[in-house]
Amino acid sequence: MNQTLRHVFYIDVLRCLAALAVIAIHVLGPLRELYNVIPLHQWLAAVEINALMRWAVPIFIMISGALLLQEQQPFNLQHYLTRRVVKVVIPFLAWSVIYALIAGYSGQNGSFTQFITIIENANNEPTWYHLWFFYDFIPLYFIIPLLALMIHKLGHERIKLLITGWLLLTLVNWLNIETPLRVNIVLYSGYLIFGWYLANHTPIHTRWLIVGGLLAAATNLVGSWYWSMLKDGYSSFFMGYKTLNTVLIAGMIFTLCKQYSEQIPLYLKPVIAHLARYSLGIYLLHPIILIPIRDLNNGVYDWFGHNIVAIPFITCIVFILSYGATRLLSSWNVTRWLVP
Repeated sequence: MNQTLRHVFYIDVLRCLAALAVIAIHVLGPLRELYNVIPLHQWLAAVEINALMRWAVPIFIMISGALLLQEQQPFNLQHYLTRRVVKVVIPFLAWSVIYALIAGYSGQNGSFTQFITIIENANNEPTWYHLWFFYDFIPLYFIIPLLALMIHKLGHERIKLLITGWLLLTLVNWLNIETPLRVNIVLYSGYLIFGWYLANHTPIHTRWLIVGGLLAAATNLVGSWYWSMLKDGYSSFFMGYKTLNTVLIAGMIFTLCKQYSEQIPLYLKPVIAHLARYSLGIYLLHPIILIPIRDLNNGVYDWFGHNIVAIPFITCIVFILSYGATRLLSSWNVTRWLVP
């Protein structure tokens, strides 16, 4: 395993940005369903921020591709399973139970029976909304060693052809054209290869990737507004994680961080690197911090006057509190494994 890339600073920047973006998506989540309930400008602020943050989950997968597809040493199954797979699977299972307890006993009708029902359904439905990610992410660990072998056997031009085909597939998926290849394992695997490619190569047409990302972001903004007005409510047409617009934005974010992260002031770099160490724990834990905020319904957002201010501010507060809770859990031997 190439150990140098693991500590490249732009990877830390990407982890922090992705964690912040995920929290922002979940902070504004309840507001998306309040069309015609809150003023239109308040609702649009939430929807448009949502439209700009959808690259967060793909970036997490691209980081995994950038790091784990570097493998060129002989593959050791036991080491891989214990050091990679188990370190994610066990916390996922534990947090699934924790959130099932929260969901089962929350509200006036909470009971042990409700908890058991949630656990029984967990084979198909996550026990809490953000855990869906692991249902798609964990299977990727079982094909990463095969992808690592493949990409080191293929030439540069064949890899570019593979990425081009995947980009076309994401467009097909976005347009809802039926094909047997429209499955999560294929579409998300493309992000692994895309992340590896951007980490190890400087694309000749980097400027066009950035232009494409900016155009995709503008399309998301305008399109989300337009489709929502047509539907007379929230539209997720531009929000898919497996669509071309999201790929282009994620590629732009990855490229910009790789090119410009070193320009961040020196005194901030240790802080960002430290926060990045806890990004997975922050992802796993932050919905607990959000529970009291969501219980206040829209009242907490009104404190800030406008959602364009409220959402970023609450996102930062939740990020800080989630970091503090994650740091606390990681300092105890009994709970450290919960926040790898």
